[in-house]
Amino acid sequence: MADNFEPLIVTFCCNWCSYAGADNAGVGRRQMPPNFRIIRTMCSARIDPEFILRALSKGADGVMVLGCHPADCHYIGGNYRARRRIALIRLVLEQYGFDPKRLLLQWVSASEGEKFQKIVVEFVDVIKALGPSPVRSQKQKDMLNNAAAIKEE
Repeated sequence: MADNFEPLIVTFCCNWCSYAGADNAGVGRRQMPPNFRIIRTMCSARIDPEFILRALSKGADGVMVLGCHPADCHYIGGNYRARRRIALIRLVLEQYGFDPKRLLLQWVSASEGEKFQKIVVEFVDVIKALGPSPVRSQKQKDMLNNAAAIKEE
C-alpha cells in the first residue's frame, strides 16, 4: 500500500445537526484531514441510495452519512429511515465486492464538534487501511452504475 494514498471521502451531513457539528468543529479550530467533502442535506433520510452509489462509482474511496441522534430528528423519524437504508446499501455494496466499511453512518449533534472531528479522522484511517476504491477498475464501476440504475426501473 502506498504511504502517500490520501482517500477522497464524501460526507452527507444533515442540515440541522451534523452540519452544525461540522461547523462547530471548524469554529473550534479542530484539526481534520483535508480529503473529505461535505454535502449538506436537509435530513439523513433524504439521502437517496443512488447518491451513495454514484459517489462511489465516481471514485470516492468512502462515504459518510451523518445525521441527528435517534429521537432528535427534526423530521421525526428520518434518521431511523436512514439507518434502514444504509443497512440495505451495505448489503448491496458487499454483493458487488465492496467492503461495507467504506460506508459509515453516525449521529452527530450540533454541539459535538469534537465528536465530528474524531469520526472524520477515524474514518479516513479506516479507508487508508482499506486502500483505494475498487472502482479504479472499470468492471467495478460498471457494476455500481448498474446497481444505481436498478432504482430507476
